[in-house]
Amino acid sequence: MSPEFLLTALIVVVAPGTGVVYTLAVALARGRMASVAAAFGCTIGILPHMLAAILGVAALLHASALAFQVVKFAGVAYLLWLAWQTVRDRGALKIEPGNEPAGLPRIAVTGTLINVLNPKLSIFFLAFLPQFVDPAAANALAVMIELSAVFMAMTFVVFVGYGFAAAAVRARVLASTRIMAWMRRSFAAAFVALGAKLAFTAR
Repeated sequence: MSPEFLLTALIVVVAPGTGVVYTLAVALARGRMASVAAAFGCTIGILPHMLAAILGVAALLHASALAFQVVKFAGVAYLLWLAWQTVRDRGALKIEPGNEPAGLPRIAVTGTLINVLNPKLSIFFLAFLPQFVDPAAANALAVMIELSAVFMAMTFVVFVGYGFAAAAVRARVLASTRIMAWMRRSFAAAFVALGAKLAFTAR
């Protein structure tokens, strides 16, 4: 495994995106355990795109304008729904005074759907993984699976780090009604912005 792959993967994972925004929002709303569930869900949501790239399904998604648009706008609709839920202070992003484990599966499922419904991930991995694999190698498939597993592990660790950092200031956030209101509006706006960015993204 090359240092170039590890560095590139780290940059991609650390860069703020939908998964990071969701994990931060959940950490501030529900605490550390909830952020772990969010990070786990977002990581699992990468798996279908990894498999698509490995099996060549991503190439079909890239070639079919209709398939890409269907998945893309499903993702946009889901992000807008998350924004609405955030403003209404409901669902996985509802502010909770404690660190209750209730609702962790729902948080994980939401994180999974966020990434599953992002067709750009399939296209990204279709272009990303082959750069670090020799197609002539006898074990090319095994190498792609190994690189995918490392990328997913890196995603989980980094997202948990983001979540724990956000959870560390959670008590201060909950102590202020004004900060809580600002937080809800900010994360709702972030989901809307990410949805708009996805909506205007071409293959």
